[in-house]
Amino acid sequence: MSDECLIEISIEDQLLRFTSAGLCIQYPVSTALNGAGEAEGSNCTPRGWHKIRACIGAEQPLNSVFVGRRPTGERYSPELAQRYPNRDWILSRILWLQGQEIGRNRFGNVDSARRYIYIHGTPDSEPMGVPLSHGCIRMRNQDVVDLFDRVSAGTPVWIQAHSFRTIPCRNL
Repeated sequence: MSDECLIEISIEDQLLRFTSAGLCIQYPVSTALNGAGEAEGSNCTPRGWHKIRACIGAEQPLNSVFVGRRPTGERYSPELAQRYPNRDWILSRILWLQGQEIGRNRFGNVDSARRYIYIHGTPDSEPMGVPLSHGCIRMRNQDVVDLFDRVSAGTPVWIQAHSFRTIPCRNL
């Protein structure tokens, strides 16, 4: 992992881009069904500069279920989903985000960390590339594990409403 890595998220494209030392990887994601926004209770994905506050779940198996950022000991399955049909599934790994822009995504009623905004795994049956979350950035389980292994607490994260299309991902 490089000290100069960056995560960028495009809400329009429903993509997460990881760059580090000439490497550029894009992953499909699912951001908020309610679109972009910073207000507490909005169920929107916050924009602007963030950093990873904490990396949670390092030794957990794929599809591990988290509630309150703690593993429950359960592994996601269709049967478990039937038993708990209203759960917002947070699986495999959690990258907890902290806003870096006072008044935009930090402190007061716009605080991303206090809103519990994460990059996290979701059931692989959930569509990617479609905004469906409650504000978090959802990823496929294998993808979030791959990203988790490349980053650390403090990694900068930029979340933008507009497209990446004008700046393509290129491996140098």
